[in-house]
Amino acid sequence: MKAQILYGIGNIKYTEVEVPTPKDNEALIQVSACGICGSDIPRIYKTGAHNMPLVPGHEMTGAVKECASRPELVGRRVGIFPLIPCKECPQCKAGHYEMCENYNYLGSRCDGGFAEFVTVPVWNLIPLPDDISDDEAAMLEPMSVAVHAIREIGLISKVTAQDGSKQWSAGAAGDDETGSQPTIAVCGLGTIGLFVAMFLKDAGYRNVFCIGNKDIQKKKLLEMGYVEGDLCDVRFGEPATFIKEKTGGRGVDYYFECIGRPESYEQAIKCAAPLGKVMLVGNPAADMDLPRETYWKILRNQLTLKGTWNSSYPDDWTYVVERLTCWKKLRESAIKPNDELCAMDPSSLITHRFNLEDMDQGLFIMKNKSEEYIKVMVNP
Repeated sequence: MKAQILYGIGNIKYTEVEVPTPKDNEALIQVSACGICGSDIPRIYKTGAHNMPLVPGHEMTGAVKECASRPELVGRRVGIFPLIPCKECPQCKAGHYEMCENYNYLGSRCDGGFAEFVTVPVWNLIPLPDDISDDEAAMLEPMSVAVHAIREIGLISKVTAQDGSKQWSAGAAGDDETGSQPTIAVCGLGTIGLFVAMFLKDAGYRNVFCIGNKDIQKKKLLEMGYVEGDLCDVRFGEPATFIKEKTGGRGVDYYFECIGRPESYEQAIKCAAPLGKVMLVGNPAADMDLPRETYWKILRNQLTLKGTWNSSYPDDWTYVVERLTCWKKLRESAIKPNDELCAMDPSSLITHRFNLEDMDQGLFIMKNKSEEYIKVMVNP
């Protein structure tokens, strides 16, 4: 088979290798799509992977070609949770697999999806309904990361219905005791930030303000149903001033920091209202130093700072699959775009597409920022 092999830092090559053989309780997947994640760029060009040579790529989907332990899965299209937990540490035993202390990871610690085939533990597979396209399935991972951040800060939750079943609750459930919805800011409008904005809009939150710096980000937000007044373009305006104007000087109740730079971390604290909650989503690009005055604001305004990483499996993934199925039905129905219900289209975030052999062109665009992009997709 053909694969993109990372032999060392900056040394990735399109190569012929043997098709991997699945072990017990593994499946052989024929990859149909794999997105390039922002984390793949430093992994390939700056830090290297944990183990090399290695096939990168963790945002993938495909069809099961072989599976001795679950033959009924052969031929099924599947989503793939890339984190392989040990299932023995305290976090795993508590069901917090994303915080496993001894995890493996497809695409960074073992071979991933920039190849024609990949082997994956059966436990990590999610059989997909026909309603979900390959493009959407390849973005289940970043969508689940976004949903995880929203859930962890309390804006989406599971509640017990009258019949005793567990159901997702969001949107109107976020209204406080006065009947007012919370104010929310999303800073950093790459793939994850745009998905945070998408799922907040889908959940019914109305007072959501977005902070970005690219024309294409504005275009995608408008397609989701946001209006120009919801967006602060940092090239032309100062975010803290924008947030204060939008909230009557108070600041936002919830702030999603999706960049990971010291200045954006400090900005999040400046923009948070008293008793506000800041969700740190972006991977750190540098050490996080805070001025004394900013630290005082955390104390005096009794802010909550919370970190998030990866996604909860299977809850976040189940939620995303449910929403994708709902959006597909809405798009095919007679419901008009200006109705309250929104038919989101995650595949609209794909701005570039390459075959496996030409994947280096996508890496170049992302590494050098030579073009505006959101999601770069690879189809082996």
